[in-house]
Formats: sequence, structure tokens, C-alpha cells
Amino acid sequence: MQSQDVAPRPGPSAGAVVGIEQAEAALVEHYPRLVRLAYLMLPPSLGRNRRVLTAHALAQRALPRGRAAGDTSAIPAQQSGGGRDGDPGYAFVRLQVVRTALEAGVPLRRWAWPKRSQLPPLLPQVWGLRLFPRSGGADELALDQRLSALSGPARAAYVLRGLERLADAPLRRVLSAAGVADPAGALREASGVEARDALLDSPEFDPCSLQARPTDLMRRRQHTKAALAATAAAAVCGALLALPGDGWGPDGAAAPSYAQNPAAEAALDPARLERVAPAAWESSARTDFSVWPARGGLVGDNALLRRALAVWARPGESVRVSATPGTPSGAPPGPPQLLYEGVVDEARVVLLYDGLRVVRYAEPKDGTGGAALDFARADGADGAEASAVVLGRADGNVRYLTAPWVKKAAERDLLKPSAGAMDLTLSADGSTSPLAGPPQSGTCTSWNVLQVEDATGTRLLTDLGELIPAHLTAGGPAAPREAAGAENLREWAPFACSLATMRSQGVRSVNAWEYARQPLPDGSGSAAWVCTRADTWRGGGTRVLAQFRTPGGVYGAVAAKAENSPACGSRDPHVLAGVLWKSGGGVWYLLAAGGKGTASVRATGGVSGSAAGPLLTVRATQGAQASLKGTLTDGRDITGLR
Repeated sequence: MQSQDVAPRPGPSAGAVVGIEQAEAALVEHYPRLVRLAYLMLPPSLGRNRRVLTAHALAQRALPRGRAAGDTSAIPAQQSGGGRDGDPGYAFVRLQVVRTALEAGVPLRRWAWPKRSQLPPLLPQVWGLRLFPRSGGADELALDQRLSALSGPARAAYVLRGLERLADAPLRRVLSAAGVADPAGALREASGVEARDALLDSPEFDPCSLQARPTDLMRRRQHTKAALAATAAAAVCGALLALPGDGWGPDGAAAPSYAQNPAAEAALDPARLERVAPAAWESSARTDFSVWPARGGLVGDNALLRRALAVWARPGESVRVSATPGTPSGAPPGPPQLLYEGVVDEARVVLLYDGLRVVRYAEPKDGTGGAALDFARADGADGAEASAVVLGRADGNVRYLTAPWVKKAAERDLLKPSAGAMDLTLSADGSTSPLAGPPQSGTCTSWNVLQVEDATGTRLLTDLGELIPAHLTAGGPAAPREAAGAENLREWAPFACSLATMRSQGVRSVNAWEYARQPLPDGSGSAAWVCTRADTWRGGGTRVLAQFRTPGGVYGAVAAKAENSPACGSRDPHVLAGVLWKSGGGVWYLLAAGGKGTASVRATGGVSGSAAGPLLTVRATQGAQASLKGTLTDGRDITGLR
């Protein structure tokens, strides 16, 4: 068959010519990346299910139409600027994806014929299911909200710069070829959003790794019965059944109602919410969320409460839902307790508590589009763990709602134990003024925490990207102390940055414990061995880090770690870890240390040696691998963390 040329669309010329097979090979090889690009460039207002299907449709339509079997037609390649290792085939299909994604974001006009990309995709289709990527953490949510505020060309510029690593010159060429009238303006607008390139690769924005939920099952069955009765009747009944009982207005971003159950209806009735008296906590023996009064400037706004409860019970496709690991995200079992209802920065926020979970509903002040629903497990919270809840995050700052028994709040940099704390303003409803959150990426030069003071003492809480901040303690696992004391602050300072590894893990508390000090073999002083253990709300998923710090060192180094281990905890306070260390004279040693109660330590494998007591020092070679075992004074054996 004679090959047929495919005319290129207007765009910058290039020296290379791409065969259709080459473009097809690039599409197959890089399909997940192309779909991710399309998903990120599409407007979030489409909803996650529609964005997923549209992104796949745009990527699948990136090849020229009219190809016959065996056709070896050639298409001009666009200048790639080095993208995907300079592959012209990838540059071509990427340009088609960018062009159609930008077209899909253009609103439909009454008198203009719509383009194919502006309409819901015919293929792919998944009947009876809603598909959406896995939910990310607070960082991904914040980035998606910022991207949604950009214009389509600026969103495309941000994504191409972050994912494709395109420099400004080739990026302007790609945007121009995709039909953008003002590429330079798009780049300037995109530069106003902080570069978070690592987040663009997260599962939150992966439309090829999906979760599935059913559409409304009751309505589907009703539609099927109506279709069997008569085709005409099906059309009429389908239009009627598409509306929930009270219309979309009262429930905001909630999905249609799926059950008429008295208990479920009672849980969603704003008039039946539990509201605790303002002074109830003063006479109660409990210090948990159950004695928090309802606070906030919008308390009594039943329309807002109705939307929050409806979205909690059945979040619609446009609602961003996140939950800490191990936290169920279903509807409340009964009328929950109202903790807060008010305006926080640019959002209306509702905090609710059902005995197991704290739930945060947030919607923009100017509408219900882009609503968010966050779940955090809080069963068994008491004292420090029920002292504060995150109200909102904006521009790297965090705002908390504190417990009614908190008298004073302050901001403290955990890396600077002698710098003192900076007082925060507590409003009448218990909310704090904004404080700088911990670093999200890059070099860790500070770690700001919330310091709260009540009648029983002073406590430190740190934001790990979840609703309930983690409680920081110090000292032996059997009787940890509050980390706010001067000595404990000095002990925590070198290891504060290791808290970044515990983000979004459902962490309840983190304890730092210096379990050993070891003289260095070159006589330069003694090194500290510190174990930091993060316990979670769900019980499992604990994370243990054994860290090593030499004299004068600013930061500790992670020597070993373990997950779901009892080591360094109240059930088993024993811990053993080792590290290869180079002396000032250039000699390598294996240094190992166990906690109190370790009778002997031995090393096998690439380094051999043993010692009585909890400390081991053996000469080694660079890169040597060794296994550690110890014997406790009660005769039990322990193995070293790895």
C-alpha cells in the first residue's frame, strides 16, 4: 500500500521526521506519563472521574487519524527541547495531548460548535463505577487547589516545567505550537505557584492507578426497571430520578441520597447535633474531644451544617477526601458532636467528632465547589493528644483550634532549643494566629512546633500533615516526659528533621530517647545514640529510628530503622543498632550500642567481633556489611535494627 502523508498542524518546524510507528511506539512506552500530563492540565472543575476518563481519551487520540494497516506515513516532529531524552515521537504525541487538554478546558459557547475534547469522552467508559486516583496528603491537596486557580495555559506551563523539566525557551515553543496566544504570560502566571515537582509524581495525580466506587445503586436499579417498561418512559423517569429528593441546593457538593433510613437521617439532621456546654469541661473528669464546646463565628448556620453532614455521608465526585491510615471514612453512626463552625482564611470550616474520628469539612467562602473532607482517627485521645486540631493550612502556615483548657499557645523552633518561644494570639473561640509550618521539602533549617500550656503543664505538638498534631515526648519508654523542658529540647534538637519521614502516617506521638553514649575510638569524645519512636492511632505502622550523633554534630544520622517493631517502646524498651564510622585519622570502625540491660553485643558477616556490655567497637573497612546480635541480662537474644 502506498503511504499517505499526514499534514501537520501549525507549529514550530523541526528537522526530524517521525514515522507513525515511531509516534505509536512513543505513545505506548510513555502512556502513563502522557495520561498524567493530561490529568494535571485538565480543569479540576470537571470532577475526578471525568478528568480520569478524559485524560485517557486525550492520550489515546494523540495519534493522527486515517491510518491503515501497514501504513508507514511520516509526520513532522515538533522540537522537543530534550523532553523524554529528545525522542521526536514523544515530543509529537505530547504536543497533541497538551493541545487537546487545553481545548478541553475551554468553556462551551452557545453559538459555537464544540470540539471533541470539550465533550465527555465516548471511550473509555466504565459503566456502574466512578474512578479516581488515590487520595494524597495535605501537600497534594494544597497543590491541586493552587493549580485549579491557574488559567489553562499557566497550568500547562507549570506541569510541563515540573514533570518534563522543560526550560523556558522550549516550553514557550511547545505552548505556542499548542495554540497558546501568550506563552510568556502563561509562564509568568505559572511562576507564581511554588515549584513542587516531586508532588506532581505522587499517586494523587496518577490516573493509571485508580480506586473504584459504585455509582448510586438504588438509582441504577430504578433506571433499569424503567428501561424495561418502555424506552420513552425510561427517558422521562431517568430525568426525574437524576435529582435527589430535596434537590442539589441544600446538600451542596454531596452525592444523591441513597437510603431513607431513620437512623441515617437522624445523623444528618443539623438540629440533632451534639453541642456541649461551654463550661462542661471544667467539671468533667475527662480531657478529650467529648468535652469540647461548639465554637466559631458561624455556629448556628444550619445550611452550612447540612452541607457538611451530607458531604460526610456521601461525598460527591468533586469532593477531595483524605483520611489518615487506618481511619474509616464512612458516614457517622449517629448524630456527631459539633466542635467548630466558622471562617478560616478563605474557607468555611466545620469540625465534627463522632467518638472515633475528628472530621473536617471545608468549602470556599464564595461557593461549594472544591469542597474538602478530611478524616483523622482520635479514639482514646486524652490530655495532650486532644489539645489541638488543625483548622487550616495556607501559604506554608498552620492555624489550630485549641482545647478549652489551653491557656496559652506559642510557636517554637525545635532546632533552636535556646531561642525561646514566640507567643501566639488565642482568639475568643480558641483558634491560634497562623504559625509557620515545618518545611515540606528542601533543606531542613527549622522545625516549628506548637507549644500549648494548661493547668497541668506545657506540651509540644507538631504538624505532620494531618488533622491532629503529633505529641512530642522525651525519655525512657516506660515513663516518657513532656518534650518542652530545657534538657529535653536540647535532646530533641539534632533529631527534629527526622520527623519529616513520619508525615501522613497517622502518627499519634513521637518519643526521643538517648539510650546510650559511646566513647569514640580516636578519643574525640562520646557519641550519642538516640531512638525516636512514632506510635500511631491505629496501633500498627509504628516507625523506629536509631540515630547516631557525634560530638558537636548539628544533626543526627539515621543508623537503622524498623517498622511495626516493639523495639524502643513501652512493651520492649530494648534496642540495638550499629553504624560504620570514620575516625579523624581515616580509620573505619563498626560502632554498635544497645540500651540498658544489654549484657553483650556481637557482630558477624563483613565485620566480626564481640564485647561484653552494651557497647561494641571493632575496626572495619569502608562499605562492610555486618549483622548484629545482642544478649540481654535476662538471657533473651535481640537483633540489631537495620
